[in-house]
Amino acid sequence: MIRGVHHVSFSTQDLDAMLGFYCDLLGFQLVKPPFTWAVGFDKLDTVTGMRGTSGRNALLRAANIYIEIFEYATPKGRPADPARRAADVGLTHLCFDVDNIDSDYQRLAQAGVQFHCPPQHLGSALSTYGRDPDGNIFELQQILDYDKLPAPLLGSQE
Repeated sequence: MIRGVHHVSFSTQDLDAMLGFYCDLLGFQLVKPPFTWAVGFDKLDTVTGMRGTSGRNALLRAANIYIEIFEYATPKGRPADPARRAADVGLTHLCFDVDNIDSDYQRLAQAGVQFHCPPQHLGSALSTYGRDPDGNIFELQQILDYDKLPAPLLGSQE
């Protein structure tokens, strides 16, 4: 039986940039120092379905979610598409619950984070999408009234 979500994982070609974004800008905490592995870690190769892997990974935490980030040295991954659309197949977005979306939006925008738009009123919530250094989409969402929250959130077109 599934009990819930433990973590979301990304692959990147620049772990340090991703750690700077998620830890320094978004406030995630590094759970442990980045782990480095060399070719020959057979169990990881088996789990990932690849052979000859090597690289680094890190685990971050904020409140009730963990993010795991991998930087593979081998095999070298395909580069990210920083303009990937939310409609494209794959991870649509990672949503962060915030208590002051305007403040977070302004702080992140001033730090150079790219957003699709300023926060928008979507019925019972305020929302905006932004991009991490690899172009992955994240959402900042401030719930205004949990009692009026539709399922799904976008069921309301206010």
